[in-house]
Amino acid sequence: MPHNLSSRIDTPTNISLSAAVTVADSLEYKTISVFLVLLVCCVGIVGNIMVVLVVVTTRHMRTPTNCYLVSLAIADLTVLVAAGLPNVSDSLTGTWIYGNAGCLGITYLQYLGINVSSCSITAFTVERYIAICHPIRAQTVCTVSRAKRIITGVWIFTCVYCMLWFFLVDIQVGQDGHVQCGYRVKRELYLPIYLIDFAIFYVIPLLLAIVLYGLIARVLYLSPLQSHTDTSATTLRRSCRETSEAARSARQGRPKTAVSSRKQVTKMLAVVVILFALLWMPYRTLVLINSFVSTPYLDSWFLLFCRTCIYANSAINPVIYNAMSQKFRSAFRGLYSCQRSGKAKARNHTLLFCFINISLFASGLFAAYSKNYTIKQTLIT
Repeated sequence: MPHNLSSRIDTPTNISLSAAVTVADSLEYKTISVFLVLLVCCVGIVGNIMVVLVVVTTRHMRTPTNCYLVSLAIADLTVLVAAGLPNVSDSLTGTWIYGNAGCLGITYLQYLGINVSSCSITAFTVERYIAICHPIRAQTVCTVSRAKRIITGVWIFTCVYCMLWFFLVDIQVGQDGHVQCGYRVKRELYLPIYLIDFAIFYVIPLLLAIVLYGLIARVLYLSPLQSHTDTSATTLRRSCRETSEAARSARQGRPKTAVSSRKQVTKMLAVVVILFALLWMPYRTLVLINSFVSTPYLDSWFLLFCRTCIYANSAINPVIYNAMSQKFRSAFRGLYSCQRSGKAKARNHTLLFCFINISLFASGLFAAYSKNYTIKQTLIT
């Protein structure tokens, strides 16, 4: 969990970065910090808004999995707005400018967005496991209405849970007159809370994801019996009506297409989980280590790297969807076409067009690489 990502206190030790003030106040640091944060936040905000619009406005995209992705997109938007953008003003001014109410509200929204994103990832992981490993049960469990109820419950639970941060943070005025938004409690009181938060919203979701994706992979890749049975049953039913060998062969490809689609979606979601683990690891490791050492590691450049990784985690998911999902790619193109047709009436969507073009270009490179790799594998075999 980030310790006031927008503040200059980046560890749970409640110690200001007095040793790093010189670096943090340098023009080089401010320029790089503001540029990186603005770049990542702008791309992430536009991309996550696109994800929400695509799922809401496209009927065939309203699936249980995509409902969880919308929840994840809204949570990522909250992180980028509440953590990323205040970090820009903090880098420019060198002090906290939002007052006590802003300290409480922004810290609350930071933790709310991050915890909801973790819960949303856990939810779509469980949904994928049920859909693939228990397909009969999935017909009644994995529905859009149930997904909406689960998402509502996640947001309510997280909203209530995160209220404890109202009692843990406050503004502080240093000897140099700098105002900071930091923790009001000592390390002895904060550490148990952080460890519980660390376990609930990082360790447990990742361990659960490892187990469930392992079971999913066993069904999709190591257990051909199920897909063979489905294909044989479908072929038997259709062979009663179709006597043509060509027609029978063509229709046998449909189950394979369904299996291929499941594999594609599972790979995409697995990448989201892996990036969540990797991009959060530097910051969480740093905070965990600093919680137990007498002299915390407070290098400004490394703290900037950790924060940028967190913002990148909230910004990169739309790019992953565009690169690895044909359905999302087509829906993004459809949204782009609609926006382009009304260009004269909506000039404020220029940034949206630029992001779509960049995403489509990246997805094209990804698709080309995948195609070339498949051809090479075919030639080898």
